Amino acid sequence: MTDLRTGVAAPHAPPPVPPSASLPRRAVPAVLGYAAVRALGLVVLAVWSAARGKSALTLLSARWDSLWYARVAELGYGYQVRLPNGDVHSNLAFFPLLPWLERLLHAATPLSYAHAGLVVSLVASLAAAAGIFAVADHLYGPRVGVCAVLLWAVLPVAAVQSMAYSESLFTALAAWALYAVLTGRWVSAGLLAALAGLTRPVGGAVVAAVWVAAAVSFVRDRSAARADGARPPTRAPSCSTAPPSPSTAPPSSTAPPSSTAARSSTAARSSTAARSSTVRRLLGMAVAPLGAAGYVLWVGHRTGKGPLGYLDVQAGWRNGFDGGYAFARFVAEKFTSFPGALAGVGLIVGVALLLWLYVTGVRRGQPLGLLVYTGVVLALALCASSYFGSKPRLLLPAFPVLFPLAAALARLRTPRSALVTAGLAIVSAVYGAFWLNGSGPP
Repeated sequence: MTDLRTGVAAPHAPPPVPPSASLPRRAVPAVLGYAAVRALGLVVLAVWSAARGKSALTLLSARWDSLWYARVAELGYGYQVRLPNGDVHSNLAFFPLLPWLERLLHAATPLSYAHAGLVVSLVASLAAAAGIFAVADHLYGPRVGVCAVLLWAVLPVAAVQSMAYSESLFTALAAWALYAVLTGRWVSAGLLAALAGLTRPVGGAVVAAVWVAAAVSFVRDRSAARADGARPPTRAPSCSTAPPSPSTAPPSSTAPPSSTAARSSTAARSSTAARSSTVRRLLGMAVAPLGAAGYVLWVGHRTGKGPLGYLDVQAGWRNGFDGGYAFARFVAEKFTSFPGALAGVGLIVGVALLLWLYVTGVRRGQPLGLLVYTGVVLALALCASSYFGSKPRLLLPAFPVLFPLAAALARLRTPRSALVTAGLAIVSAVYGAFWLNGSGPP
C-alpha cells in the first residue's frame, strides 16, 4: 500500500487480498498455522509423556471431564457419585451435544467413546480457528485474523483445545454464531446459539449476544426508515413568487408515469425486504435460547425440582455464582506465604490484563454483540464459585479479548511476528506437556 501524499510504500501494510477471495480461502493460512502450533504441542506432549511412562492419548481422552462425557455417551444420564463430605456429583451437570456427537461417531466408526470425543474436539478446534479468523477478518482484516487465531493457539492452557473436552466445540459454535450476527444472518446465528446452548452452561453468552445485537439492529433499521421518510424532496422548490402559468401543470402531474411507477415499485420492494429482515431477526432471537433452555428444563423435570433443578445439580459440584468472592478469597490466601504471594501477584496481574483487554475492545469500538458475549464469558468464569483450576480453561471461549493483542502483533514486520509466535508456541507446548502430566485441567 502506498501513501498517496508521499508516494512511499507503507512499511507494515499487509498484502492486499483479492476481493474475489472467498472466506474459506482467506482462512487457510490461519487454520494451517493453528494446526502447526497444536501439532507441536501434541508432539512435545507425546515425548514428555513417554519419558514419564504415561500415555499421551490417555491424558487427552480419559481424565476428568472426558470420562464424564464418555460415560454419558455410552450409558446416558443418571449416574452420580456421592462424596464423603456429602457432595453429589451428577452427570446431569454435563450438557449433551458433545456426548451425542461421541455416540454418533462411535456408532459410525470403530472408535471408542473416549477416542470419538477426542476426534470431535480436534475437528471442532479447527472449526473454532476458522470461526475466530472469520470474526477478526470481518472486523480488522485477514492479517489480524491470522494473528488472533495463532494467539488463541498459544495460550498457556491451549492443550485443552486438543482434549476430549467441550471447550473447542463451544468456541467453534460461538465464533460462527458471532460471525453470523456480524453479517446479519440472524437465523443461522440463532441456530448456532441454540447448539452452543446444548454444549456448555455459558451458552447463555451467545444467546445474549444474538438478542442484544438483533435488538440494536432493529432499532437502527427503524431509525433509518424514519429518517428516509422525513427526508425533504430531492427537487428544491422554486424561489419565484410569480403564480404558476395556467399552462403549467403541478409537478406531480408532469412526472413521467414510468418514473412514478418505478418509485412505487422500489418502495414496495424495500418494504417487503424490511419485513423479511424483521421476520428473520425475530426467528433467530426465538431459536437462540432453545438449546440451553430446553436442557435446563429437562434436567428440572428429570430431578423433579422444576426450572431451577439444574442449579441444584451444579450446587452438588459446588458450582455457583458468588460475584467473585471465592476467587478473591483464593487469591488472598496466596499472600499468607512468600512463594504463594508470587502466585497471588501473578493472578492479580492476569485478571487485570483480561479486564484491560476487554476495556480496550470497548474503547476501540468492538461491536456490541461481541462485547456482550465476552463480558458474560468473563463474568461467569471469574465470578463463579467453581474450582479455581477450571477457570483458565473456562476463559478459552473469550477469544475477542485477544483482538487488541492480535492487532499489535499484526503491526510488526512478518519475520518479527513469526519469531514472537514461534517462541510463544514453544512455551505453550512445554507448559501444556508439563501441565497434563501433572495436575491437568479439572
